[in-house]
Amino acid sequence: MNLAVWLDRIAAAEGARPALIAGTVLVADYARFRTQAAALGAALIAEGIGPGDRVALFMKNIPEYLIAEYAVWYAGAAVVPINAKLHGREAAWIIENSGAALAFATPDLAPALAEAGVGCEVVVAPSADYAAMLEATPMAQPVARTGEDLAWLFYTSGTTGKPKGVMMTHGMLQAMALSYFADADDVRADDAALYAAPLSHGAGIYNMMHVLKGARHVFPPSGGFDAGEIFSLARHHGSVHMFAAPTMVKRMTEHARAAGESGAGLRTVVYAGGPMYLADIIEAVEQFGPIFVQIYGQGECPMSITALSRHDVADRGHPRWRERLASVGRAQAVVEVMIGDAQGNPLPAGETGEIMVRGATVMPGYWQNPEATAKTIVNGWLLTGDMGRMDGDGYVTMQDRSKDLIISGGTNIYPREVEEVLLTHPSVSEASVVGRPSAEWGEDVVAFVVAAPGGAIDEAALDAHCLENIARFKRPKAYFILPELPKNNYGKVLKTELRKMLEENGK
Repeated sequence: MNLAVWLDRIAAAEGARPALIAGTVLVADYARFRTQAAALGAALIAEGIGPGDRVALFMKNIPEYLIAEYAVWYAGAAVVPINAKLHGREAAWIIENSGAALAFATPDLAPALAEAGVGCEVVVAPSADYAAMLEATPMAQPVARTGEDLAWLFYTSGTTGKPKGVMMTHGMLQAMALSYFADADDVRADDAALYAAPLSHGAGIYNMMHVLKGARHVFPPSGGFDAGEIFSLARHHGSVHMFAAPTMVKRMTEHARAAGESGAGLRTVVYAGGPMYLADIIEAVEQFGPIFVQIYGQGECPMSITALSRHDVADRGHPRWRERLASVGRAQAVVEVMIGDAQGNPLPAGETGEIMVRGATVMPGYWQNPEATAKTIVNGWLLTGDMGRMDGDGYVTMQDRSKDLIISGGTNIYPREVEEVLLTHPSVSEASVVGRPSAEWGEDVVAFVVAAPGGAIDEAALDAHCLENIARFKRPKAYFILPELPKNNYGKVLKTELRKMLEENGK
């Protein structure tokens, strides 16, 4: 089934419901949302775009983004979402690799595509050309698609090389949306999805269940993340849902404490996309209450590997609540999750290995890359590249990416364990741990740290703190103080850049 059918149905039944909102201004109800998407879809078909084709979206977070996305599906084509923070040449590479027949771009980003010499037609949205396309006679219904047909071609963040195109089908995304209701949260018609994170990533994927239920879609005037703006919009709209990376949650907590914000109007914050450190989520719950849900997923299994419920995130009564809060939760309803050894054999509860997943939300493969697909999907199991363990109750605790594992003196050391300890020291705001080549031990543990606002780093104090909390061999052999940690466009720390710093400085 074509995902656009959900828009078609809600518009027919509840067309007067508010749909697209720019800040506090209503842009379109569901009837208008559907009409514009169906008209734009007809215009795409008139240009020869249809089933099997790809259309890129290089756009900031504005209402036209969702209109264009559903228009592509109405036409039976697949969306190629591109992070608006990418350089024009990076975006052009994705457009070329995907073979996109056309690209929609916001006015501020279109010049970058032109400068990069992108080969396909670029439609600026909004613009006079875009408005002319909306004048087409709306399609009566979306082009029929099956669950196996490509819907969303998502390019990984590419922290270790050129990004790979993850093929997401209509069936995968429908299963993901329905699993959200079973494992993460309900969506009500009076909810509002607030898009403060890039629509090209998790925040955008979460539009689908909100369309299905006829909820509101709110686009911040800033076009991105601004903590003060989020709190203002939440108070105005009420019953707000938002997706946030852990770094965003931390910044929201810090802003709220400084400004006396309670988070009124925020109903659910789903966090994912990187490690959420225990100290940070404890502080966030103390500040905002039981509004948080954690999910763990990858582009290769979008948003749907495990989930940690609102109850588990807020619970402080269970004897093992800290362990559970440090986990990423239990397997979601549509997948199986296993911890495997190097040969892919299941490991007993409590033992560390690679997190493996199979089920309805696992990708069929990478776009035109059978070699990478064969390395990543083995015997039906997606090899996530993440190391973790599962306890007897099914809670999965991530430790690190397999490539980030430090082996010192023949002993495995997981950087996240050391990072968690460093972050409990009051002088530390951020920390990232990597391995440094050592002739004696193979690798040494080294830490990059960012001082808390108004604070200073005392290396001796950090060393003593580590010795009080973890084994001596795990403590960092050196500390490097940075004003900020290097991150990619999704807020993930770039450990490749940290290792490069060590190489370049000969440290």
